[in-house]
Amino acid sequence: MENIDLDIRWYDELDSTNTEAARISESLGCMTVLAARYQTAGRGQRGNVWKASRGENLTFSIFLRFRTPGQQDPKDRLPGTLPAASQFRISQIATAAQCIFLERHGIEAMVKWPNDIYCGDRKISGMLVENSLCGTFVNTSVIGIGLNVNQTVFPEDLPNPVSMSLISGKRYCLETLLEEFTLIFKDCLNMLHAPGDALMKQYESKLYRAGKESLFINLCDRPAYLPANPLMTGNIKGGDSGKIFRGTICGVSDSGMLRIRLADGRIREFGFKEIAYII
Repeated sequence: MENIDLDIRWYDELDSTNTEAARISESLGCMTVLAARYQTAGRGQRGNVWKASRGENLTFSIFLRFRTPGQQDPKDRLPGTLPAASQFRISQIATAAQCIFLERHGIEAMVKWPNDIYCGDRKISGMLVENSLCGTFVNTSVIGIGLNVNQTVFPEDLPNPVSMSLISGKRYCLETLLEEFTLIFKDCLNMLHAPGDALMKQYESKLYRAGKESLFINLCDRPAYLPANPLMTGNIKGGDSGKIFRGTICGVSDSGMLRIRLADGRIREFGFKEIAYII
């Protein structure tokens, strides 16, 4: 990706870095990074709100442009095209970069499908990827990442947060960390069109709870009082016991579906909002 230049822009405050990237997308070059010291309306997966203390964490979005078939001027775009059916590869690239980044700081990290980053059973990072398409190909991508860095006290309604500081006992310079991460991310982009299943193998090697029998809850046709939450920590009502099941994560499909081997040996695939982990 030598022909793509990094452009990191810091803001004291934004509603959301993803929202800002969408607003000014026409003026953004590939690999522009918008970072906010505070977000007033940070967004996460499934319409969740991303909460982060002012000036304590990394909240940023990376903007990418892709080539599309028949394009006359491929300048300032990533090499190669990316079919819409393969857009989950963007999430795989971003999670790989986060795991590499954290491990360089001595922090072991795993990917809780589809794209949260966990340290043990605690969440250190979340991500929201928003893509635009041109026909059946990805045209642009905004990769929003919230990484807990220096924050050590979290709202009580967050069930299992952790930060780099809580793990290491250190405090970090956010600007330095972001520069380091973007260089790692740019290097990981070289895996986007890697031959074979190299990227999938890398992703599955870091998959949280893979190969370990665990409890899950099937959220398909769930009762109205049961939230579509990607994490459950208990308090499941007795009447929902039929929706709780044991299974073993055995991988992810090319389109990003979670593959789980059930107790009877069958393999079932689940999409977003269809399954929750019980932790």
